[in-house]
Amino acid sequence: MSANIVILYYAAIFTIGSLLVASLSLFKRAAIRQSVAFYASLAVLALSLAFTLLNLSLYLISGSKASYTNLFHEDPLAYFFALTVQIVSLLVVLSSRSYMWGDRNLAVYFSLLLFSTLGMVLLSFAADLLMIIVAWELMGIPTYVLAGLRKDNPFSNEASLKYFLLGAFASGILLYAISLTYGLTGTTNLTAVLQVLQASAAQLDPLTLLALALFIAGFGLKMSVVPFHMWIPDAYEGAPTTISTFISAGTKKAGFVVAIRVFVVALPFLSTNWTTAFAILALATMTLGNVAALTQRSVTRMLAYSSIAQAGYILIGFAVATEPAKTLALIGVLFHAFNHAIMQSSAFLAAAAVDRTLGRVSLDSFASLWRRMPITSFSLAVTLLALAGIPPLNGFWSKLVLFTAAIQGDMAWLALAGVLNSALSLGYYAWVIKRMYIDEPIGSMVQGKIEEPHVISAVLLAATAIIIAVGIYPSIIYDLAKAAVLALR
Repeated sequence: MSANIVILYYAAIFTIGSLLVASLSLFKRAAIRQSVAFYASLAVLALSLAFTLLNLSLYLISGSKASYTNLFHEDPLAYFFALTVQIVSLLVVLSSRSYMWGDRNLAVYFSLLLFSTLGMVLLSFAADLLMIIVAWELMGIPTYVLAGLRKDNPFSNEASLKYFLLGAFASGILLYAISLTYGLTGTTNLTAVLQVLQASAAQLDPLTLLALALFIAGFGLKMSVVPFHMWIPDAYEGAPTTISTFISAGTKKAGFVVAIRVFVVALPFLSTNWTTAFAILALATMTLGNVAALTQRSVTRMLAYSSIAQAGYILIGFAVATEPAKTLALIGVLFHAFNHAIMQSSAFLAAAAVDRTLGRVSLDSFASLWRRMPITSFSLAVTLLALAGIPPLNGFWSKLVLFTAAIQGDMAWLALAGVLNSALSLGYYAWVIKRMYIDEPIGSMVQGKIEEPHVISAVLLAATAIIIAVGIYPSIIYDLAKAAVLALR
């Protein structure tokens, strides 16, 4: 199928769906408005997911050829990330049925979620630097609004403002990098950029290295890479927890697919420069993220720093994305990106269930949680163990692939750093589990069983099932990631 037809399908279904959902805000009857907006959003995501799975299956079963245009690459890599971000969006929309229900801006909330999802899908297919910027902004601008949706909450306002300012800063950096690249090559198409720069690789201009550094900084802000991570903890804590889920598990992953397109596809001959930079950033990111998480008293802030550390693990794959470890490294990037999207969704949505039920997410509020919210406690415990890389859960296998690639790529020290950081992370993950299953409630906290949000509980069980299933049968996702890497152009 032509890449343009694929993009037209996604654009049509998401745009029409988003506008339809937004128009529902004009309805006066709140119950009808919210229900129709919810089910319409589910229908849009169901159609797009079915289309993604169908096309991905055609590639895997019939060996269909990838389609390339000046603006888009339609290949298994694009479908892999499109599938990942759409699953995250579906989990968030479903959970919003419990967490956000009753909000007067719910129709607008769902509409912005769909627009941002369209931006992420377009980023997965983008093969032109200008199209990357357009999709990047389509993904980012709705999330700035969503982070500050609770206009009466000063923490939500602060989260939105910080996220907007640093997001705009990242976009400016990327635009500067793109302008330099265009000035050097006369094109913004990634394949053409590769051809032009390869022809003059022996006489690399310092501007080329400056553009490389700007790309790393611009993508680093979206991927929460140290030292571009400053906005993450406040934004995740202040935003509605479902939006924190969406940003950490969805938009961050879209940033990684763009990084693959730019560095691995367009700038491979500069690998000596960007692999070294990514190795240093990986070490700093996973270490700072884990150390900072150890000191947090809020579970959402702890998960925010945990997501920073997980980005560091993924960067290990970029650090060794050259021969002889290139294929395994990129498989590890895709594998862990998918696994982390599911794990992060599950962890943040568990926090959302606690917030919705108890009204707080401090570490003390999780004391003896298993007695009050057994489903949420079980799902969160499994998720935290998976994030720590405990076998046989899914996080173990993707970390194993990344660490093996590091050894194969002559960066055994980076693999050792990853193992040590995983051990360090178990400290704060186990601390939360201890609070839930061993510690007694403090003060006047309710000790009896509480009715858990039914929809979020169902979503948590589904996410937990994926975590366990992929852990027992890792080839399910590993083979998809391998097919995406082998078809990469």
